[in-house]
Amino acid sequence: MENNFDTIVAIITPMAYSAVGIIRLSGEKSIQIAQSIFSRKIKPKKINYGHILNSNKDVLDEVILLPFVAPHSYTGEDVVEIQTHGNPQILNSILELIISKGARIAQRGEFTKRAFLNHRIDLSQAEAVLDIIQSKSIKSAQNALSNLDGYLKNKILEIKNNLVDIYSKVIASIDFPEDVKEVDKNTIVSICSDNIQKINEILKNAKSHDFIRDGISACLIGRPNVGKSSLFNALLNYSRAIVTPIEGTTRDTIKEAINLEGYLINFIDTAGIRDKDKADVVEKIGIDNSIEQIKNSDIVLFLFEKSIDEVDKNLIELAKDKNYLFIKTKCDIEEKNINDSENLISTSSKTGFGVNKLKEKIVQIIKNLIPNDTSYTTNKRQQNCLIKALDALQNVICAPEFDDMSDLYAMDLKNAILALDEITGEVLTDNILDNIFDNFCIGK
Repeated sequence: MENNFDTIVAIITPMAYSAVGIIRLSGEKSIQIAQSIFSRKIKPKKINYGHILNSNKDVLDEVILLPFVAPHSYTGEDVVEIQTHGNPQILNSILELIISKGARIAQRGEFTKRAFLNHRIDLSQAEAVLDIIQSKSIKSAQNALSNLDGYLKNKILEIKNNLVDIYSKVIASIDFPEDVKEVDKNTIVSICSDNIQKINEILKNAKSHDFIRDGISACLIGRPNVGKSSLFNALLNYSRAIVTPIEGTTRDTIKEAINLEGYLINFIDTAGIRDKDKADVVEKIGIDNSIEQIKNSDIVLFLFEKSIDEVDKNLIELAKDKNYLFIKTKCDIEEKNINDSENLISTSSKTGFGVNKLKEKIVQIIKNLIPNDTSYTTNKRQQNCLIKALDALQNVICAPEFDDMSDLYAMDLKNAILALDEITGEVLTDNILDNIFDNFCIGK
């Protein structure tokens, strides 16, 4: 893997009119370039106040300059951050000046990529940086911070170290059979079984990790004009979906997300479902889409007015394996005799009655779906690597016990170790690395 460590620069704050804008340099010429445009002598490890001067010694801006000397920086290289006024014209002027002095524009994620290549962080921590930036809920951000602190990394290293230890003994017995006793198969199986359990502990929460990162999907299902769009708007607390007294107003799915108690919930308003024989061509497509949403959603909210009919019962059958709630709509008068139950909530989108209760119930369902001990997350790439390691260890356990099987044990153990190394980035191809960091924003 070729490392090109020339000096890079980028504006790392949004290009908008604001109080402060920040430009970051990284590379061996960072401090030298910064000094060439700064009005005072830069003092390392100090907060430096002064002005940025162009080639004609004209003042471009009054700034704060922060130098970080390698290896004590984010990238592990010399880094300079220049805090300017948040005017896009000023930021671009200083950026162009720095480029004229020998720096180049940083690529997407290149600062974090350098932190990884300079062994400041491992790949799971680099991916955690991206997760923090892209987090759509506070829970997702908190779990990403755990990974950045090394929570997932430490779990992976614990498993890997156990496997490396037994793998080394197996290899030694193969290479030096006269000096090193062959490792007992039962010992190998026992160690592999222990680590299979540890991997399964991580993977068992994989679905929960996806929930935390991507959010829970909750679709509103029911007959035409039952109040789905009205409740959808009430849950969002603003008018997102069109509401009319005309049946079939909603023809396609509408999706919007909100945060409840730190969790991201993707609410989906759907077309009303009724007998297809009474629907036109467009409405039939909407009905098919609604049925598909039942299959794909994590929580299904069944809306009805007075009673549940045969169409409703058929929909309930489709969601029998889902988490679902019955929502009685249009309860505009808060009657004292409303008889809600565990799965039945009465609501009025007009008055707001029952809407907060519904939100509380949804959060309760989410907490049941996501265990309290989920203090970190894994992404799809990491989960696939764990599954590869799991498969390799299962091969060891299932292999027949013959005297000449040590080579096969060793191969499977090595494959498991390599799969774990892919998570931390010790074994990685340029293509995988580029794919990961291409998802970053410029400046991080």
